Amino acid sequence: MTKITKAKAAPKAKKPAAVKAAPAKKIVSGVKVTLKGNKTTVRVTPQQQKKPAPLKAKIAEVAVPKVVAPAPAVEKKIEKLDFVAGDFVVYPAHGVGQVEGVEVQTIAGMSITLYTICFEKDRMRLKLPVTKVKASGLRKLSSKDRLKDALATLQGRSQVRRIMWSRRAQEYEAKINSGDPVSIAEVLRDLKKAGDQGEQSYSERQIYQAALARLAREVAAIEKIDEKKAAEKLEAVLSNVA
Repeated sequence: MTKITKAKAAPKAKKPAAVKAAPAKKIVSGVKVTLKGNKTTVRVTPQQQKKPAPLKAKIAEVAVPKVVAPAPAVEKKIEKLDFVAGDFVVYPAHGVGQVEGVEVQTIAGMSITLYTICFEKDRMRLKLPVTKVKASGLRKLSSKDRLKDALATLQGRSQVRRIMWSRRAQEYEAKINSGDPVSIAEVLRDLKKAGDQGEQSYSERQIYQAALARLAREVAAIEKIDEKKAAEKLEAVLSNVA
């Protein structure tokens, strides 16, 4: 008889021990979550209240205007006036004019004193700063002695330079615009003598008439006569007629 023996069952393999994970803690908004193995533990913890930061007194910063000590009063320098309304003056480029008045204008924030000068013959009016009188050549009427020198020059010998007419014309115009009565008399003298030797050209006559009118205006203002009479007097001297 055959004996049947029961085979022993193979021993069961042991399950590996579960690795215990370190509990993880997670805090979200005052809730404490603990993960332990397959278990999750939730515990609500009161949220720790932070101490309020001490209130700092805010000091309003107010812009206080800086007090500046007033500058010491500066005494305004009174500009010396060489001319007054009604005076006759000579401006080199335009000849004799009359001061109409003195006025003060504000230009670029500065007060400027101006002479208003009228040139009736040229129908123009000029405003000149008082501070620019010397630089511009504006002057009073010539003295009687200076006028005598001009009349004596008219009777003198001609000193015509032997150069091209265009160059001489420039020199004559420069003398006329200088405003000096003696220089203007030199122009009249030279052109008059040249005319006696032959017929004057158109440009010579133009310059001659300009010089005659310029000098006649000053003679008329000095001697208080009509400008036409002053021109006749000058031409009489040129012709050696007393």
